[in-house]
Amino acid sequence: QVQLVESGGGLVQAGGSLRLSCAASGRTFSRYDMGWFRQAPGKEREFVAVISRSRFSITYAYYADSVKGRFIISRDNAKNTVYLQMNSLEPEDTAVYYCAAGSDSGSDYYQPRRYDYWGQGTQVTVSS
Repeated sequence: QVQLVESGGGLVQAGGSLRLSCAASGRTFSRYDMGWFRQAPGKEREFVAVISRSRFSITYAYYADSVKGRFIISRDNAKNTVYLQMNSLEPEDTAVYYCAAGSDSGSDYYQPRRYDYWGQGTQVTVSS
């Protein structure tokens, strides 16, 4: 069982930055791929970024096209925490942001169904 708690959301002007954190309970954090998703009002939950568990000391990160070059995902296994650094924020980035932990592997990292555990979400609002 893994519990995830997001923090760091808030209100920011367009062009600004925020860093989201997701703290995980349990001793097996390093065994999970960690993803960030977001959901805007009236829209489906969408993939933002994922960072893989370490394989041979290498981790992989993938991003949605809409955030590529602006967002950076990272993880600190010693702190059981995954981060999402969000730069050059746009009003279109306004949403509730969720972190998720997945034990499966495969190329469908962008699908919510792949993840086993979810946090409660943190609101990000970008004003124009």
